[in-house]
Amino acid sequence: MGDGDHCEELVADCRMRMATDLFAHTWDAVVLAALTEGPRRRRTLRARIGGISDKALTEAVHRLAGNGLIERRFFAQAPPRVDYALTDLGRSFADGPMRALGAWVTEHGDELFEAQERLTAS
Repeated sequence: MGDGDHCEELVADCRMRMATDLFAHTWDAVVLAALTEGPRRRRTLRARIGGISDKALTEAVHRLAGNGLIERRFFAQAPPRVDYALTDLGRSFADGPMRALGAWVTEHGDELFEAQERLTAS
């Protein structure tokens, strides 16, 4: 049985799991959203996001770069400069699934909020 056959039997072992893991970390989508406007230096990126610790930002950029969604651009100048930017893959993720999720939550966010309120009230 090939990997493709196994994937059809166990959804947890296939590409769907890889895709949903991209939403598993709270800050990853936020960092991607902050980079949709263009490359940013780390300090500017952190200020643009707000509320993210330096450690959480470091972890997020490492995960995102490891998944090929962002790139670290080094500029040899005095002082050295590093920018973070979306890759083509990152742009397609931000413009596709993230945009679709944003549209869905805009349409259904009140329903989600009401369901959560009912749960906590019971």
